Amino acid sequence: MRHVDVAGRSVEGPRGPADAAERFGEAAGRRSGSARPRTREVAAVLVRPVWRTLPRAALATGAGLGLLLAGTPRMLSGQVDPWLCLTMLRAAALAFGLGLAFLLDDPARHTTAAVPTRRPVRTGVRLALVAPLTAAWWATALLLVPGEGRPPVGAVTLEAAALAVLALAAATVAVRHSEATEPGLAVSAGLVGTVFAAALLLPERWALFVAPDDPHWDDAHRRWAGVLVVAVLAGACSLAEPLRRRRATVPDRR
Repeated sequence: MRHVDVAGRSVEGPRGPADAAERFGEAAGRRSGSARPRTREVAAVLVRPVWRTLPRAALATGAGLGLLLAGTPRMLSGQVDPWLCLTMLRAAALAFGLGLAFLLDDPARHTTAAVPTRRPVRTGVRLALVAPLTAAWWATALLLVPGEGRPPVGAVTLEAAALAVLALAAATVAVRHSEATEPGLAVSAGLVGTVFAAALLLPERWALFVAPDDPHWDDAHRRWAGVLVVAVLAGACSLAEPLRRRRATVPDRR
């Protein structure tokens, strides 16, 4: 960039901090190639510290309770009851969903609010760390159910996915619209209330929890797919930085 010196000559050189920052940004962009690799590099750096801050106790409790519930029919003597197997699998999915409700709990939330890494990246790292563990947990839960009583795998997996995403979406919305650093307890209570309300209060033609031999089985799982889509959209829309409360300002007195 050119400027004129005291003698009136046009010379090359930075004019100040703004020009130096611009040159530094251009050099950083050339080294990284584009913004996308830089995002991946930042996410890779965050893996270890985010892993240390995961709510392991809540996740382990939900996962352990869920596996215990899923394996209950195998521990009972007598003929396998398919309805009991389906109910225990649903209860296991709910238990694991309660553990996922604590995933975004962060006691240092207000301390890390000003870091340069945006919240969608930090939340995405948490989800990426938990996703393979969730898939392995669900596969184990399905294997614990006796084969002769195991419900249709695709349909019950859709139910479990909807519950898990609903818990995560509710936690994301709570972080976005509140100042709570640990909303997991309230989110888990709301999830339990929602599930029991859906099981007890919905009319038969809108029921979500039906038996495989029920004529409304396919319709119920279309509704489960709708719940999953709405939860995904709500969670995605709430990934931005949290809303800040407006502070009242006192007009200047002249």
